[in-house]
Amino acid sequence: MVMLANSIKDQNQFILYTLNLKVKKMNQQMEMICVGNELLIGKTLNTNAHWLAKRATTCGIMVKRIVVVGDDVNEIAGAVRKALRWKPKFIVTTGGLGPTFDDKTLEGVAGALNRKLEVNEKALKMVRERYNSYFAEGKIARVELTPARIKMATLPERAEPLPNPVGTAPGVLINVEETSLIVLPGVPTEMKAIFEESVAPLLRKEAGELTFFETSMYADGIMESALAPLIDTVMQDNPHVYIKSHPKCEERKPHMEIHFSTTTRYSKTARDCLGKAIIQLSELIQKNGGKVALKKK
Repeated sequence: MVMLANSIKDQNQFILYTLNLKVKKMNQQMEMICVGNELLIGKTLNTNAHWLAKRATTCGIMVKRIVVVGDDVNEIAGAVRKALRWKPKFIVTTGGLGPTFDDKTLEGVAGALNRKLEVNEKALKMVRERYNSYFAEGKIARVELTPARIKMATLPERAEPLPNPVGTAPGVLINVEETSLIVLPGVPTEMKAIFEESVAPLLRKEAGELTFFETSMYADGIMESALAPLIDTVMQDNPHVYIKSHPKCEERKPHMEIHFSTTTRYSKTARDCLGKAIIQLSELIQKNGGKVALKKK
């Protein structure tokens, strides 16, 4: 294990990677609503929420809440109304955009906004082109736009469809006063593709001029219960740095990954803040009999 020196001159070595993010004011926040009975009964792991929360953070947006509701119009509408009351910059929903009877997200969103559902010509063109492509590739036998297929182009009034690069159901963008309501499919590949193409640029544009920095160090020989008060002390002394420990049990020996992050306008400020916090915590860990490292074993 590469030992951390007691005196560190070059704090840049701690910054493993830097992401240029933007956050104007901390009102650039996101509420997330995940739709699907399969999530509530534990049949499907909610990997969409994990991925979206991480990507939103790296785009400079703070995720405030993640809510899971079933495939019920009233539940979906209620969750959207409640999220709107918080007045976030973004609300993102995942799931329930397909052609089947239990895909009810857009119906719930329309109900929450008191808007009618209507066939969106732009979305219909997207759906038609996708099925024409499938037909040309021999993936489907019929190219007709059935009622189930048209359903995927039936959006709330004044909605903007977002292209789906890998699937059939478009994403949806609806502006509600100062909030951008974004509706994404539940299929992970489709959700990620729409996010990267249409949503991430929007988030970065709205986020402002701060930069998000994160890095990790590793500690051996100290239990999480003993580490917790040390982290509390360092966070009190460094209020702009967030520190989180992640236990990794290896052969019954305590092993911790310690994650540091901060958001600031200037990269030098970030390096200074993170470097100071890392040095302070590493010294406390060593005083309590632990060992620290910059790299995994």
